[in-house]
Amino acid sequence: MRVDDLRPGWRTDFTLHAVAAEVTERADCVVVRTPGNPSFYWGNCLMLAAPPADDELAHWLRRFDEEIASRQPESRHVALGVNTPYAGEHRPAWQAAGFELHVNAVMRLEPGGLLALPAPKRTDIEVRPIVWNDGGAEVEAIVDLQCADTHGFEPAGYRAYRRRMFDTYARLHERGQCEWFGVWVGPEGARVLAADCGLIRDRAAAGATGRFQRVATHPAWRRQGLCSALVHHVSRHALQAWQVAEVIMVADPDDVAIGIYRSLGYREFEREWCLERRAPADRTDRPA
Repeated sequence: MRVDDLRPGWRTDFTLHAVAAEVTERADCVVVRTPGNPSFYWGNCLMLAAPPADDELAHWLRRFDEEIASRQPESRHVALGVNTPYAGEHRPAWQAAGFELHVNAVMRLEPGGLLALPAPKRTDIEVRPIVWNDGGAEVEAIVDLQCADTHGFEPAGYRAYRRRMFDTYARLHERGQCEWFGVWVGPEGARVLAADCGLIRDRAAAGATGRFQRVATHPAWRRQGLCSALVHHVSRHALQAWQVAEVIMVADPDDVAIGIYRSLGYREFEREWCLERRAPADRTDRPA
């Protein structure tokens, strides 16, 4: 299987992998391994050409161990992406073995497609790129915000993973392929960071493909229009400043935020899916 054969949602992940991961094309899958961030689930994964059958569970567990877990024992999860659009598949044997089946909407925005931003709910906001060379203060503020909700993952490990991710983003930023944006709220001189997201592109030139990274709003600041303002600002940056050919957004189809993306002009064109088993420390059913 080749990276070039991957569908758009998965393929745009390889902008990150190009600077931080070891990528190996095998006959049955693409192997992604990120030694510098072993708890990055989707930086340490196998991409499968076809949906795995229930009776292939043992085979793919063995393949994941051969390619990733045996080489870096810190990777205690199992992550398998499937390179076919989701068609209602159900995998009872996998789920009985502790796997979660995740389905995401893959959305696209093209030049001329960005819709007007609704009237803001508040006016005391500033949306801008973070400052990368301020001694790390704004990067650390972004990591703090991202760790306000660990999504059930073990907190210390989750923070270490997010901080290492920013080492990768910083390398992309140096190449002109990444910006990270924040929304600061409050009176000038006393603003607090309330929301953030990243934007990467596969090459630093007009006509590239842009890809959003982790749109998030702090729980205390939700439902105030901050996500709409942020996504609109970043989309406009991608289309006007970067002059991308398209922007890809991958989103949970059941999350309220997908309605925001649609209202700004993003259109779903397929659904991707994957099977993920969390590391023991990250399991939601672990002993307290």
